[in-house]
Amino acid sequence: MDYISTVSWSHLQPFVISLFIMISSFTIIIKAFRNHSIDKSKLPPGPKPWPIVGNLPEIVARRPVFRWIHNLMKEMNTEIACIRLGNVHVIPVTCPTIACEFLKKYDADFASRPLTMATDIMSGGYVTIAVVPFGEQWKKMRRIFVNDLFSSLRHQWLQDKRNEEADNITFYVYNQCNNVKDGGLVNLREVSQHYSCNLTRKLIFNTRYFGNGREDGGPGLEEVEQVNAIFTLLKHVYAFSVSDYVPLLRMFDLDGHKSKVMKGMKIMEKYHEPMVEERMKQWNDGSKSVEEDLLDVMISQKDDSNNPILTKKEIKALTTELMLGGADNPSNAVECALAEMLNHPDVLQRAIEEVDNVVGKERMVQESDIPKLNYVKTCVREAFRLHPVVPFNPPHVSMRDAMVGEYFIPKGSHVLLSRIGLGRNPKVWNEPYKFKPERYLQNDGSMIVLSEPSLKFISFGIGRRGCPAIVLGSTMTVMLLARLLHGFTWSKPPNVSSINLAKSNSGGMLLEPLVLEAKPRLPSKLYYM
Repeated sequence: MDYISTVSWSHLQPFVISLFIMISSFTIIIKAFRNHSIDKSKLPPGPKPWPIVGNLPEIVARRPVFRWIHNLMKEMNTEIACIRLGNVHVIPVTCPTIACEFLKKYDADFASRPLTMATDIMSGGYVTIAVVPFGEQWKKMRRIFVNDLFSSLRHQWLQDKRNEEADNITFYVYNQCNNVKDGGLVNLREVSQHYSCNLTRKLIFNTRYFGNGREDGGPGLEEVEQVNAIFTLLKHVYAFSVSDYVPLLRMFDLDGHKSKVMKGMKIMEKYHEPMVEERMKQWNDGSKSVEEDLLDVMISQKDDSNNPILTKKEIKALTTELMLGGADNPSNAVECALAEMLNHPDVLQRAIEEVDNVVGKERMVQESDIPKLNYVKTCVREAFRLHPVVPFNPPHVSMRDAMVGEYFIPKGSHVLLSRIGLGRNPKVWNEPYKFKPERYLQNDGSMIVLSEPSLKFISFGIGRRGCPAIVLGSTMTVMLLARLLHGFTWSKPPNVSSINLAKSNSGGMLLEPLVLEAKPRLPSKLYYM
């Protein structure tokens, strides 16, 4: 019977695939009639689309897609474009003025998100916040994030946990310095990624380790597996997948994205679900009644009738989304900032002198020092501008037809603000490809912040879909860089004349992890927790 079933499917498979393609094409043709009613002369400029499929052949043939888009816009000499993928108008933007129109003037019209294979799986069927389309679920989650999870009072409440992870990563790097086997070499990508994930894990679950951990403060096997899964998921969250523009093709997983996302989610669930289940049991049987971390906060949320506000499914999905949200932006900014600073010794020295002047050498830098570390913060800002972790911000979907500037943006369009294009726009930035932190310093000595409301670059976004945890993200990024600069002397490895700043095909991270020599520069007693 199994043999007959296998043979039957092998014969039927080409027919079924052809049938789905025909149905997909028919659906696209029907929707295309609406496109004929659009005044093409008012759309942003773009490449001529193929019949029915639009520019889908180009995104298949010209990987990485972000590079093709940016080269295309450069060739067309435009700061806004329109690329049709199936029936979706994709609108990349590299102009801050136009970007502000989308996210300020018309923010309400562009406050939704697209439905994709990856975001559906990662969000538990769209029950979280970051990737959820605009609607009641998003409004519910936004209120909880702003009022309960990332309020200023909650930020203060969680400070001890952040301090623990700052101390631990300093201790770990100190132990790496003394590791004769590795010759005092430190992998800054590993350090920054695990610091970001350790901190987020501590805030959510009140633990650094899922297993026994390591005596030197480094990640255990469980944490390495989880962090690898996190960055696999982030790589695919808004990848240009053909099936996202022709949804009927999703079941075939033509580009292999679905299998990778599913594997990554299984790893996340392996570690998260037992902890959520046990914690909910503790709250239900009364053995726990005091909030100690963000998981407790989520579980203990009640409505006016004393019923839980969040379901178990929502809580599990949120723990994953929170881990994803805290991983890449801070870690990449610190790695890239240090890479640039090693290539610009004057910048490195100025940052070190600032930390020494503010903190001295008899204690470690603390969060209370951050307001005075203006030059360190300019280095982080410049890393966000010049080395964004992803080429594009998450897509903003138009909920109605709109005119932005002089262009018509059809309902359902995916607006992509280019982090690369905004941060390196030569009309906005003098010497856009040069790492110049001093460009942000003001004569009046006003305090530097990492957010950028004018969208000349993107750090955490703005508007309804901006990051609700800007204060946390800013704090952990500056704190990590400040600890590394204050606690250690950094130098290039032997036989390395300059740090390679070439990027990976994902467009965000450095092609090669940053590996540097490190030596402690403070009294040894300060490195022990």
